[in-house]
Amino acid sequence: MTEGRDWHWDKEAGAAEASAFMNVAVPKGATQSKGAVQINPQEDIYLLSFVTSEKNAESIAEDLHSEEPLKDKTKDFAPEGERFGHLGLTEPQTLKGARWTGVCPPCVKDDRRKKVQWIDLYVQTLKAEQARVYLQAF
Repeated sequence: MTEGRDWHWDKEAGAAEASAFMNVAVPKGATQSKGAVQINPQEDIYLLSFVTSEKNAESIAEDLHSEEPLKDKTKDFAPEGERFGHLGLTEPQTLKGARWTGVCPPCVKDDRRKKVQWIDLYVQTLKAEQARVYLQAF
């Protein structure tokens, strides 16, 4: 650990562990799948990202059962600090045109995700019907 910091990255955890925690399957044919787990004193943070079709990305958003549809949500900064940067990716909330939705699985009675308190999902449209999906959960 770095001095003064009370969290660290789990060197053994990746996309499979993040996917399992969120109960979100990486779609067949998806590429550039990356994941990580940040170990924190109170709640660990799970990150998952991959490139898939725009249709698959929207299906994942629908499957979260959020009360809000995907919508534009861009900021000039990443207030939560670097997370996806650990995976070599730009923080999704800083990407122009990125769409966001978030959900508290227990609040929408999603029994598949009882251990998850919150999931953020960002979708960045790429080219040729492709999109990068960013998921962050705790």
